[in-house]
Amino acid sequence: MAIDGSGQRRPKTAAAELDAYVREFRAGGYPVPRVVHAACARCGGSEFRVRVDDEAGYADRTCHPCGDRWVMLDGLDVAEDADPGDAACLCGGERFDVAVGFTLCEDGEVRWGSVGLRCTADGVLGVYADWKIDYSPSGHLMARV
Repeated sequence: MAIDGSGQRRPKTAAAELDAYVREFRAGGYPVPRVVHAACARCGGSEFRVRVDDEAGYADRTCHPCGDRWVMLDGLDVAEDADPGDAACLCGGERFDVAVGFTLCEDGEVRWGSVGLRCTADGVLGVYADWKIDYSPSGHLMARV
C-alpha cells in the first residue's frame, strides 16, 4: 500500500495507512498480527493529543473533542514514575489518530506494544513509543488502547 502524505483527512484510508505503518515497524522484530485503533469511550472521537514516556513504557491520550483522558495499555502500573512528554509532529501538529500494534506470544498473550500516531494536520506517520510486555496474562492490554 502506498502511504499518502497529502494531509487530507480520509478516515478509512488514514486507518489503513496507520495499520500498515505499525505492522511494518515490527516491534522487537516480531510480526504484528493485531492493530487496535483508539476511540474515545465518552464521545467516540478519534483525534487525540498524546503524551508518551518511551523509557517508562507509558502513554496516555486526551480526546480532542471532549477532553476525556485515558492511560493506555499498562501505563497505570508505571504512571507514578513516568515523565511523559507531548507528542508532536514535525509540522507542529499535536492531534493524532492513534493505534497500537501488538506482537503476540505463541499462547496469544501480548509480547510487545507499539503506539503509532498519524498527524491529522499533515498525515505523517510515526511510532512514538513501544515497549516489551514481560508478564502474563497480558491479553487484556488489547482493550486498553
